[in-house]
Amino acid sequence: QVQMAESGGGLVQAGGSLRLSCVGSGRAFSSSPMAWFRQAPGKERGLVAGMSWSGASISYSDSATGRFAISRVNAKNTVDLQMTSLKPEDTAVYYCAARSASTPDLVLRQDRLYDYWGQGTQVTVSS
Repeated sequence: QVQMAESGGGLVQAGGSLRLSCVGSGRAFSSSPMAWFRQAPGKERGLVAGMSWSGASISYSDSATGRFAISRVNAKNTVDLQMTSLKPEDTAVYYCAARSASTPDLVLRQDRLYDYWGQGTQVTVSS
């Protein structure tokens, strides 16, 4: 059974930092794009950061650019999201995702293209 498990969420003050981690199990993701999405109450789920399978291509949302950094270790089946300078508007449930099939070495920005999802981890940023 393939599973994705996030950790590292929590409550932090504005301006603080958090590091989210996600580990996949049940198969290897070394040839799969991986990403972090988030969904705030009343809003659609959207891409925060995505990385191609090799790590050569990375894409961030406008709000994440310059503050967040995605990284992956294929040998460990992990993808992390380092978040700095957090703002109250970053409050959301954060999900990691991976695609099942191998793809060209590209970032996939649409959530419908991902097959495996974690259960989500809550990030709350207080003002």
